[in-house]
Amino acid sequence: MLYNLLAWQMSWEWMLAICIPCLVISALCAIFIIVVIMLQQSNSNGIGSLGGQQDTFYSQNKGQTLESKLRKLTVIAVAVMAVFMIIFCVVVFNVNF
Repeated sequence: MLYNLLAWQMSWEWMLAICIPCLVISALCAIFIIVVIMLQQSNSNGIGSLGGQQDTFYSQNKGQTLESKLRKLTVIAVAVMAVFMIIFCVVVFNVNF
C-alpha cells in the first residue's frame, strides 16, 4: 500500500515536471501565433483581379518576402504547439501506445 502511494506521488511529480513546461510553451506559442497572424496582410488576390491589377515582379517572388517568412513562422509555431499539446494530453490522460 505504501509502495503504491509512493509510486503515485512520484508519478504525480513526474507529470507536473512535464505538464507545466508543456502548458507554458503552448501558451507562449499561442501568443506568438496571434501576434504573427495580426502582422500578416490579408490575402485578397481574387478582389485585385476585379480591379484590373496585374501580377508584379514583387508579387511573383513572394518566397523571399516578409509575408512568406511570417507564414512559415506561423506554420512552425502551430506545429510546435501541436506537439507540446499532444505530449500534455498523453501525460495527463495516461495514454499508452
